Amino acid sequence: MMIDALKCFVTVVELSSLSRAAVQLEMAVSSVSRKIDALESELGARLLLRSSRHVVVTDAGERFLPRARNILAELADGKHAVQELDSEPRGLLTVTAPAAFGRLHVAPAIASFLQRYPLIEVDLHVSDDVVDLSARRVDVAVRAGVLPASDLVATWLAGMNRVVSASPAYLARHGWPASPEDLLKHQCLTVNGRVPPRGWWRFEGVNGNQPLPVKGNLRCDDTDSLLHAAISGAGIVHLANWLASDAIVAGQLVPVFPMLPIERDDVRRDTNAPAIHAVHMPGRSNQAKSQLLIRHLKEYFGSPAYWDVAMEAAGAGERRAP
Repeated sequence: MMIDALKCFVTVVELSSLSRAAVQLEMAVSSVSRKIDALESELGARLLLRSSRHVVVTDAGERFLPRARNILAELADGKHAVQELDSEPRGLLTVTAPAAFGRLHVAPAIASFLQRYPLIEVDLHVSDDVVDLSARRVDVAVRAGVLPASDLVATWLAGMNRVVSASPAYLARHGWPASPEDLLKHQCLTVNGRVPPRGWWRFEGVNGNQPLPVKGNLRCDDTDSLLHAAISGAGIVHLANWLASDAIVAGQLVPVFPMLPIERDDVRRDTNAPAIHAVHMPGRSNQAKSQLLIRHLKEYFGSPAYWDVAMEAAGAGERRAP
């Protein structure tokens, strides 16, 4: 059976010995050798150079090894998924999310998810790096912004827009911008050291729909830090609704311009517009558990998303300069 041959190949490589692999697999050394012979014949390439004392992996073997490991891992996951069909959901899910969004919104949602499904375990990785789901064996990735074209299956979780805001103290000292163009006269907190987020300092019908060339005496490569700087009165900031909402509801920041209407389920969604999505690979054996998590995230965030509802309830959209 080819699966047995793959197990023999991977085990021999990991233990660097035919005899040690045979002991671990509870097989005769000759049987292990025959199965690897059959695998090499099937592939039409020599994977290992074998002697009585040494095993050397060929270039073809090095190239084939990660694929063999993936096949065995997928088979194990598939077997586990079949066994779970008539039982309570259990097992491991690997999840990634952007750093700030992961801390603020995904981690609490997963805590709620684990209360509902206590036999599931979650490895949550929060990072602004966009990871390869296949290479890292990630089950679900939460992504903020515009999704690039790919073969991943995407589920829309929440709308995303940016809010221009500043602390009441900053506005009291420096005045209230009457229009986006007035931002050019203010201290604006900007991103430094990486490509600015899409929509950063961009306003419909202003500056040819290109970002305004705002300036300020504070630049940072972390938007969460810019949020706290704005709360402290350092300047005006242009942040995602999900990041600014708590500070706006608390009155620590004030929206400078009227906020956009919150997006509801019956609003047509522009696939090119920034949003929060959950993505997963099609056909993965963990797909049933992944769908459970994605449905829970969608339910937990709500429609409209709870951060937008909170700002609307606080009357943030109606605030104006005195």
